Amino acid sequence: MSDIASVYMSTPPIARTVATTIFLCSVGVYTGMLSGGPFIFHCSLLFKFPPAVHRLVTSFLLTGPGMGVLLDTYFVFTYLSQLEKSNSKFTRKEDLIWYLMFVGSVIITLNSVFTGAYMYMQALLIAMCYTATQDQRGMNAHFYVITIPAQLMPYCLLLVQLLFPGGWEAIKIGITGLVAAHLHDFLTRIYPEFGNGPNLIPTPGFVSWILGTPRIHRTAYGTAYVPPREGSSRGPLPDSWRSKGPGRRLG
Repeated sequence: MSDIASVYMSTPPIARTVATTIFLCSVGVYTGMLSGGPFIFHCSLLFKFPPAVHRLVTSFLLTGPGMGVLLDTYFVFTYLSQLEKSNSKFTRKEDLIWYLMFVGSVIITLNSVFTGAYMYMQALLIAMCYTATQDQRGMNAHFYVITIPAQLMPYCLLLVQLLFPGGWEAIKIGITGLVAAHLHDFLTRIYPEFGNGPNLIPTPGFVSWILGTPRIHRTAYGTAYVPPREGSSRGPLPDSWRSKGPGRRLG
């Protein structure tokens, strides 16, 4: 049991947390232990009292029924792990969190305007797949039992929805994920590289502040102090004033 726990804890933390939450919520809803009501979103619910702001997050936490619980959870963990571990756009954890916030906001907006859908996990999955495979051009990927170019994976995930009931509706929802991911890629990579412009949606400072590591940790064994990073300022005086020089005798 300890080996399973150690393997679980060794996985990327954001991918692990998101995939576990999606799996547990989906199992809870489909087995009747949880109500599905809190997992749907509609703009009108934000204007009630109290505002249902939690639905901005929970509407991304429900997979498809049946085997979708396992398959969707697996794909979410796979692509989110790739983004967290090896994608050059997300060198810090706050960059990945900001990506999820931005893409999720675009998905909600597009679906509220065009499709009327109220659950968005499939769109987020397509978005993460699109972003992850942009760095894998020229490589191959396995889609069930066939081998395809890696950049075709999001489109295969879209087309396979036709095999299930409500396939056309699922494809429309998935397309909003493609649009959201491509918009993020354009604003953060394509325009800065090919248009010689700035990153138009840099990670906001408040996200870094929220996710920042505290200097003092309270533990069961006492207080742990995290020293400042090397090169950081330790007071109001400039570093050059604090450097030691040759001594001079006074008087």
